[in-house]
Amino acid sequence: MNKSTMGISVAFASLLLLWLVSWWVSREPDIMVQEIQQSAEQKNVQQVVGYTTTTALIRVTETLLDKPGGYLSNDILPPFSLLDNMPAWEFGVLEMSRDLALAFRKDFSRSQSQSAENAFLKIAQPQLNIDHRSWVLPSAESEYRKAISQLYLYRAALVDPKQADSQFYARADNLRDWLKNVEKRLGSYSQRLSASVGQERFNTDLAGDAAARQSTTAPDKRIVKTSWWKLDDEFYEARGATWALLHYLKAIEVDFADVLQRRNAMVSLQQIIRELEATQQPLWSPMVLNGSGFGMLANHSLVMANYISRANAALIDLSELLTQG
Repeated sequence: MNKSTMGISVAFASLLLLWLVSWWVSREPDIMVQEIQQSAEQKNVQQVVGYTTTTALIRVTETLLDKPGGYLSNDILPPFSLLDNMPAWEFGVLEMSRDLALAFRKDFSRSQSQSAENAFLKIAQPQLNIDHRSWVLPSAESEYRKAISQLYLYRAALVDPKQADSQFYARADNLRDWLKNVEKRLGSYSQRLSASVGQERFNTDLAGDAAARQSTTAPDKRIVKTSWWKLDDEFYEARGATWALLHYLKAIEVDFADVLQRRNAMVSLQQIIRELEATQQPLWSPMVLNGSGFGMLANHSLVMANYISRANAALIDLSELLTQG
């Protein structure tokens, strides 16, 4: 074998190795619903209100750091720095986790508006809000692990009768406030995914309120279209967010069971979960396709937007049920 042939072989082998490593670290984690729901039984501790939802936040956040390849969003060396699908997925998971951590701090752990904040959550929630691309001084991973350690302390305090300052209040108003934030997240994802084919949209910013005002004027119509280079990023961010939300709602199904059943809202929550499960179906195409309308090729963004929109519509109905006495 001459030097030229050997060089080509080495280059091909190197490219193949990089592709295999990239494929391995880009695999999406499995769904952990059963593990989370059985966590109290596995650890042989009492199943108290809030234990399952706290476990869901812990395990989902841990998965960001401990999945195959670890946390990729702040990697600066190839081939990891060249990947964008998994970092987009991670950011979607992180956004949902940040929202839930904030709900823990200001709602779930407080009995009323004048009550004191929980000491553990007061530390954990800001730690999750560091720039997800920060790689040193401090690194995102180190801050997220600090948050997780505080969440473990909070969960341990929930099952300890001697630590009455750490509580989880499963009330309809607490759940409704968090769901309202989720509605906005899902609405944003639906709009961004739908823009994959380009749309002319009317300006509805001030609709429904004749006295409403905004800072500067905006055109009555505008063309909204996602760049071809960003299609897969939008898709995987939405996929990561719905993966995290699926775990959180399954935990809510346990901790808020009495509230949901009293308002006959359990079936509404289960319908939302069903739609979110559909967003996690395997993607058999090697890339996110962007077919238009009823053309020959699929449009994966529109399919994802459809499931998210249906979940969001059911979420709005659930919020209305929780508002009723």
